[in-house]
Amino acid sequence: MVTLGQKAPDFITPALVDGEGVIIELFAEIRRHDAIVLYFYPADFVPECTAELVAMRRAGWHDHSGLAVIGLSGDSLFSHAAYAERHDLPFPLVSDFHGGVAETYGLLAEEWEGHSHIPERAAVVVGGDWEVLAIERVDNPLEWTKPAPVEQAAETLQQYSIDVSTPDVVYETRE
Repeated sequence: MVTLGQKAPDFITPALVDGEGVIIELFAEIRRHDAIVLYFYPADFVPECTAELVAMRRAGWHDHSGLAVIGLSGDSLFSHAAYAERHDLPFPLVSDFHGGVAETYGLLAEEWEGHSHIPERAAVVVGGDWEVLAIERVDNPLEWTKPAPVEQAAETLQQYSIDVSTPDVVYETRE
């Protein structure tokens, strides 16, 4: 399990970026940014996770030159394409299909909704020097938390002089 102050594990993995399948290399993202937010979530279209991703988009995190946001779930690039289009998500979405990245971060769910080897719900903040600055996790992906993991991540980013707005996470009632 990754702990605060530890060096973040590197990864190279398939992702969806601007509607295209690409390879994301964490080391390249760290080289270009002051901080990275790795947003782990079990699956696309989970309302609570969607609320957090949409809140980061509304807060403009994707437009901050010193910050990268990478979403990581157990879904395929095909699912990511539909998800990103439906919710106008401007972040790279990694297909951690067998949970390898989540496992290296200690964020692999044993089982959730009949699925195994998928990420838990958490926001991990990694500094430009590879240091893990925050790990904000939620035990139940369907839990409405206040503050949400991404709201807590904003506090950490601000403490490290990354000037971002705190996302306003709005959970919507299911019908």
